[in-house]
Amino acid sequence: MKIYNATPGFGRTLSKQEIFEFLSNSKKNLQLASLDKKTEPNIHPVWFLFKNNLIYLATERKSKKIQNIIQNDLIYFSIDEDNIKYRGVRGKGKAKVIDDIEFNKKIVKEILLKYTGSLEGKLAEEIMEEVENGIEIVLEITPKFFSTWEFTL
Repeated sequence: MKIYNATPGFGRTLSKQEIFEFLSNSKKNLQLASLDKKTEPNIHPVWFLFKNNLIYLATERKSKKIQNIIQNDLIYFSIDEDNIKYRGVRGKGKAKVIDDIEFNKKIVKEILLKYTGSLEGKLAEEIMEEVENGIEIVLEITPKFFSTWEFTL
């Protein structure tokens, strides 16, 4: 996996271990960019899960993200902190639609626990029902590289 410095001469590059820790622990939204039929970018904030060197997110089957990725699986992503130390990870990757309901239920449960701390409540119940009914599906992103930064003002 290639790792680049996103701010050469300003700040430092995160190590592979720091990247994996950042992606595993960050509760910030991942900004996902995909290209539409006109090759114009669409950017979508999403909750995500980093697991086994892959990035997972859930979205509705009929979403613009899915429509875009079905025609062009190349995506760009960015996650950044907004407090001192300013740091982040961005990169390019290939996205794949996962249509296995049992697998998707496991991934979505992990995403919900990460962001909400619980599988209880209306939001979690509604999302899990949509996964069980195949309305909500999972995207799996295989990163091609990471571009990172960290600096303190």
